[in-house]
Amino acid sequence: MSDSDLKQRLVAILAADVAGYSRLMAANERATVAALDAARKVFRSHIESSQGRVVDMAGDSVLAVFETAAGAVSAALGIQEEINLSAEKVPEDRRMRFRIGVHLGDVMEKADGTAYGDGVNIAARLEGLAEPGGITVSESIRTAVRGKVSASFENQGEQQVKNIAEPVRAYRVSSEGSTAAKPSSATREFDLSLADKPSIAVLPFADMSKDKDSEYFADGLAEELLNVLSRIPGLRVASRTSAFSFKGRNVDIPTIAKKLNVANILEGSVRTSGKRVRITAQLVRVKTDSHLWSNTYDRDLEDIFAVQDDIARTVARELGATLLPDAANGRSEDFEAYRLYLQGRYFTNRFTREDGAKALEYSQRSVELDPRFALGWAGLSRVYTNLANDGSMPLGEAYPKARSAAQRAVELEPALAEGHAALGRVQLFYDWDWKSSSGSFEKALELAPGNADVARHAATLAAALGRTGEALALYRRAVLLDPLSVPAHGDLCTWCTNFGLLDEAESAARTAHELNAQGPITRYYLGLVHIAQGKALEARSDFDHELLEPLRLFGLAIAHHDLRQEAESDEAVSQLEDRFGHENACAVAAVHAYRGESSPAFEWLERAYRDRAPGVVTIRSDLLFRKIHNDSRWLVFIEKMKFPLLVQEAAGS
Repeated sequence: MSDSDLKQRLVAILAADVAGYSRLMAANERATVAALDAARKVFRSHIESSQGRVVDMAGDSVLAVFETAAGAVSAALGIQEEINLSAEKVPEDRRMRFRIGVHLGDVMEKADGTAYGDGVNIAARLEGLAEPGGITVSESIRTAVRGKVSASFENQGEQQVKNIAEPVRAYRVSSEGSTAAKPSSATREFDLSLADKPSIAVLPFADMSKDKDSEYFADGLAEELLNVLSRIPGLRVASRTSAFSFKGRNVDIPTIAKKLNVANILEGSVRTSGKRVRITAQLVRVKTDSHLWSNTYDRDLEDIFAVQDDIARTVARELGATLLPDAANGRSEDFEAYRLYLQGRYFTNRFTREDGAKALEYSQRSVELDPRFALGWAGLSRVYTNLANDGSMPLGEAYPKARSAAQRAVELEPALAEGHAALGRVQLFYDWDWKSSSGSFEKALELAPGNADVARHAATLAAALGRTGEALALYRRAVLLDPLSVPAHGDLCTWCTNFGLLDEAESAARTAHELNAQGPITRYYLGLVHIAQGKALEARSDFDHELLEPLRLFGLAIAHHDLRQEAESDEAVSQLEDRFGHENACAVAAVHAYRGESSPAFEWLERAYRDRAPGVVTIRSDLLFRKIHNDSRWLVFIEKMKFPLLVQEAAGS
């Protein structure tokens, strides 16, 4: 090896290994390997999101280097918190615990990324001093991060360690509970995979009415059953978006179950005639192609709630689960109000401006007829947020109305997940009230752990607050619950791209595109990943084929910039500003930031702040803004948004 093959530089080094690895392997080799693979994903996620690089993951060990000491300590704290929380439900003698050591020193790096030297050796010795599940750092790390990391440091004194001539002063590190790093209690219950739990999909019920005029009622019945079942802890219920994607299609049950990754299917039909209704329902165990249960109900329409309750209780019993006593909270005793609510939700789910107006009309009439209909108020709140997001109603008009409706829902029924979720969305995207939003989503996740939409919005909040591990766990959970949802895969793609998990990001982008190859936004996701991968030509092609014009112009502006085609990039930016700047100020700011144009980037950010644009919520984790992070105005803006300060930001202040 020649001297030219080596490069010496100062880095923060993280070394880790599993405490009692041989004992764990002897007890259960398969489970230990699975736990180690899961832990490696946690390590990689936190390391890469803290400006670090994995050097090696041989055996049960991990070696990584970081550009900053604060990044290394931040990653170590996040890793231990996520792994230790995930292990809480594992018996004590089977828990996988890591010891982590961190040191700031010189290393010799080969061209292939391998690192050598005393710096690596000291980090490894510090790791040996750490307790299982703990972190020990050197004095050089303690000095470098003083006042920049929300953690406590306990002096362990000077330690004589093997093969190091001088004693090393060591410090035991523990988190002080920073808001930016602490997962919510709901997520602690939520971050363990449901993949091996009982699972079911509720398919849209067929409208068998003579005039085919009860589609909204049939859809509403299936969706209500889905929502009730999703509140059962330990039961994985495929989300509405995925389950309803088979509506009107001639697809057999085994194929549907395979695509949704579920073991059981609930299907049925509805036939209305005057004030009477006939409902048939059957529960199918896919593996054995057998009917676990089926029934036919001939009732008055006013008895619909009794039918829903009986179906839900029976399904839960057959799957070995327990239906919670408050699973049907928030209903109206007025059937006409409930019918109007179902019509409003039917049009809400169609996502066009025309249907949005109809959704508003039906939803308003529903709560006017029954002012104590909590679920109706939650539905009305959702309508208002949709109208704000698609530009049908000004933000300053729609979001306050959405807030009032959500607050009314929660006041009427404190145990209604939909109410807390609706309020959390307003607090997140319009109020920018991080503490209140965290409380709302924590409650919603507690009440409805299987709701994919709640998981996605809670993930966005976690990402905004810098809780990377929690955000990824929630985005992945949303995909597990809603495997055929383009938005779920798109969100996972976007945030994996921002966190540097590019293989996972590309997989999510390609899945989204396969689900809707002829539709909007999926080519944008592919283009975003290609930009992060340095594949500007592929990105330009992706963006050029994007159907949504604002996203097309946005993508072309950054792709042309990477290709050094500045005239074309300038033209795309100009069109984006002139045609869509009034409603996409954050997108314009992101383009200028990516092009290194700090002043216009901050001008557009200020405009977005003034307009209370929802996109401001996600800027801190957005990779496109990273070129302006060192500008003094960035920290000023972050503080104005009242985001909890991350260690990287504190280090730069």
